[in-house]
Amino acid sequence: MDAAVLHRRTNMHDECVPPDLVDRLLALGHAEVVRRQAVAEDGDWFCARAWARLLAGRGELDEALEVLAPYVATGWWTAAAEAARLLDAGGRGEEAVALVRPFASQGELSALHDLALLLARHGQGEEAYELLLPHVTDWMLAEALVEVGVGLGRGDEVAELLEACRAPGMPCAHCGSPECGRPYMEPFNAVNLLALVREKQGRTDEAIAVLHSPGATVVNNRDPLAELLVRHDRIDELRAYVAGPGTHEALRRLAELLEERGDVAGAVDVYRKHGEEDRLNTAVLLAELLARHGRGAEAIEVMRAPDSAEDWVVDLLCKLFAAEGRAEEGLAHLDALKARRGEEEWELFRLRGPLMAACGRLDEALAEARAHPEGGSWYATESLACLLIDAGHPEEAIALLDTDRLDHRWPLGPALVELGRVEEAVTLLRTPRPRTPPPRPTAYSDTPPF
Repeated sequence: MDAAVLHRRTNMHDECVPPDLVDRLLALGHAEVVRRQAVAEDGDWFCARAWARLLAGRGELDEALEVLAPYVATGWWTAAAEAARLLDAGGRGEEAVALVRPFASQGELSALHDLALLLARHGQGEEAYELLLPHVTDWMLAEALVEVGVGLGRGDEVAELLEACRAPGMPCAHCGSPECGRPYMEPFNAVNLLALVREKQGRTDEAIAVLHSPGATVVNNRDPLAELLVRHDRIDELRAYVAGPGTHEALRRLAELLEERGDVAGAVDVYRKHGEEDRLNTAVLLAELLARHGRGAEAIEVMRAPDSAEDWVVDLLCKLFAAEGRAEEGLAHLDALKARRGEEEWELFRLRGPLMAACGRLDEALAEARAHPEGGSWYATESLACLLIDAGHPEEAIALLDTDRLDHRWPLGPALVELGRVEEAVTLLRTPRPRTPPPRPTAYSDTPPF
């Protein structure tokens, strides 16, 4: 095994069994296939991780660690992190610390993050704090510093550090100038973390005030102020925020909360009243909400209203038509779009297939797709294969994808598994793709020496 190869395979999901398919193999009872790939000389990481977790879940921690040992021995941090997680969960925290510490010493920031949290959980919080302190400008390590610092009762010290990061006159983190018109903070989430410190200290009003100040950042489509208000059940304040300067993410969080509490009408009303600034995204969220509660006809009208030709919008509208048994209307909508725009690129044309299949016109859908100008592309081939699978013709889908097995391995592998051809699927997915040699250098260069 080689760490660089493992890293490439894992990041690219290439020459390996993807994690969702590993889960599917286990669910179908093919545990032995997963085990063999996990312990093979040129092992599959996703199989090894799943098999180790399964063993650890049975209480066989030593056996789980034995599976991971060859991967850890390559010096690959991802494998070491997984082994440390299993050790810690199994009550062997000191061993986890010993495993992670060398990676942290070598400058692996995620290892430093994990080491600090391990130390804090096992009574060595002061050491963790000192390790993290020089790295307050790194967003990930700053998050760990907040957790460790507040746990030690040093929240005010952490808050001072974060306040300094957003102080007026601080150099822009991108250009280095204190006079930049767009000063970027480091860490970018300094305001969010400062609010988190105050919240953890029980100073909720101060946390809210911090998030009302400039610099609060939406992260992973979540508005930190909206999330804080929900955690503390301050719904009237959340409503006021949404009605005033609130973000689209805050609007969605309020609607989600109302739906969770059974107030579907209230959630619908929130989207209808406050969604004008982001009409398309709001329409999609409202339509999905209505469809979840058996109001598909209303959802269709919501998606019709923007009269958009964006493929992601039309995609949902066509799915709603199909779910409501109104596939012919969906096709008519696509016809109208095509007539208006004078063309129908594949992103929109592909939506015809499921609608035509729902009308009993599968053969016609396949013929039209093959005749489309993009019908011979790899993405069109995979789209047609998915259509055949959904229509109950997996063998035909496999025959279509078999024209170039390696290029179509990602959809072909799962299809083979569902037909019981598991070994064939695993062999295909793990087959190395021929390496394309790098292009020969040309005489042109834009860097010295010219």
